[in-house]
Order: sequence, then structure tokens, then C-alpha cells
Amino acid sequence: MERTAVNPVTWSLDMGFNQGEVVSGHTRTLYCSGQTAMSEDGRPEHEGDMAAQLALSLDNLEGVLDAAGMSLANLVRLNVYTTDVDLLFPHYDALASRLRAAGVAPATTMLGVARLAVPGQMVELEGTAVA
Repeated sequence: MERTAVNPVTWSLDMGFNQGEVVSGHTRTLYCSGQTAMSEDGRPEHEGDMAAQLALSLDNLEGVLDAAGMSLANLVRLNVYTTDVDLLFPHYDALASRLRAAGVAPATTMLGVARLAVPGQMVELEGTAVA
């Protein structure tokens, strides 16, 4: 698989994402459902704690990637949904640093939403990965 970053502007690199990515030579694509701060048995965790919810949501996304034989290194698209953009921003570097550690800067969109499917959840991560 070959990835080529497309960045007509470069400010996004400081936040851990490319403006676009051209991917070629891949054989498998994984579309991940949105992952939130849910326990393995489906209970919501960390009510009111954005940092902990973000970390667990990313752990859960990595779990889906791992089950498909992939990792964050395969992530080419990330959608971030949050009920509070202003509260998420102070914690966003925790996400960006894990992406940097994996050597990726996937094309990313962040959306503020009125609520997520499970009451009390504040952030949801939806990704697309290729291998």
C-alpha cells in the first residue's frame, strides 16, 4: 500500500491530520463503526470525563483494527463526533499523539453533534483503514 499526503496548506499537520491522502496498491478496506467509551460488555464508561472517554474510544477503535489484522498505521480516514467541541480540544493532543506514534495523519473531520446514541457519551470515533 502506498500513501501520499495531500496538503495544499500545512496548518493541519500540527493537529495530526493531512488535508487528504491518496491511497493506492491496497487490497483490503475496513470501515469501522463509530467507537465510544463502552466497556467490553456494552456499558458506557467515564461519564463526564472527556479525556477518559477519548482514550477508551481510541482503544476501542484500535481493537476493531486489531481484530481485522490492522493497526492505527492503516487508518486513512477518521471522523470525530463530539457533543462538546470546546471541551474536546484541550484533550485532542492525546489523540493526535497516538496517531503520530503510529506514523499516520489520516484525513480527519470533527463534528459537533447534539448527542450521541448512548446518553452520557461525549465522543465517538469512526474510521476507515486500508491494507
